[in-house]
Amino acid sequence: MSRYALDDLLGLMVRLRAECPWDRVQTPQSLTRYAIEEAYEVEAAIRDGDVEHIRDELGDLLLQVVFQARMHEEAGQFNFADVVDTLAQKLVRRHPHVFANASADDSLNDSAAVNAQWEQIKQQERGGMRRRLDEIKAGPALMQAQQLQKQAAKLGFDWPDVDGARDKLHEELAELDEAIALADQAAIEDELGDCLFALVNVARKLNVQSETAVLGTVHKFRSRFAYIEDRLAEQGKTPEQSTLSEMDALWDAAKVALRQPVSTTLAQSETTI
Repeated sequence: MSRYALDDLLGLMVRLRAECPWDRVQTPQSLTRYAIEEAYEVEAAIRDGDVEHIRDELGDLLLQVVFQARMHEEAGQFNFADVVDTLAQKLVRRHPHVFANASADDSLNDSAAVNAQWEQIKQQERGGMRRRLDEIKAGPALMQAQQLQKQAAKLGFDWPDVDGARDKLHEELAELDEAIALADQAAIEDELGDCLFALVNVARKLNVQSETAVLGTVHKFRSRFAYIEDRLAEQGKTPEQSTLSEMDALWDAAKVALRQPVSTTLAQSETTI
């Protein structure tokens, strides 16, 4: 069987938009949630370390880029080649230490210096007056929260240590308790958001990426509940046919059976394009 190439993929997308009823009715707006979902699928595959799965999920993510580019091409705005060209130009422009004479600059000898230069070039590209927090990109709420806090900290708006962040968390939890006591649903949602934001701040002060930490817990929960279902299936039962105490006992067993060392990725550094 011959291998498909990028031009083949682009051709397939043209045909799908013309002949597939589902693909034909999609819009850039209707597809955005799939791009987000596929990005998370890539993260999960990398976490699992399954190379075949990683390759598959990267392909699904690429599909979202190809699909979006095709719809904009149909609207006469830009095409996939324009996306590639824009990205390549950005990479060259933001890496003068690699692609320009600045490669001889001895000050750019570590990732921190390169990242600082990257941010400086981004600011130059934008031009004009911008509020500092405008630099934070849209994305998952926990990730945005931590990036906002990190940026504010650079400007001096920060607790001196984790104790201040923890005190703020307890303050917000007390306010959540008050809202719950009043059964004020709007206030509960507002205070719960404040609690989550405060907890993210604690994570940041402890050098933990909150988004990665929660994803780790999600992965752990999936694995443990799968263990429960598998053990129940061995007994010819389903979760619906079991009691809470039975499942709770299996949960405790799963914690022992599936125990893994703490991942060092929780404190991984952030990079942006």
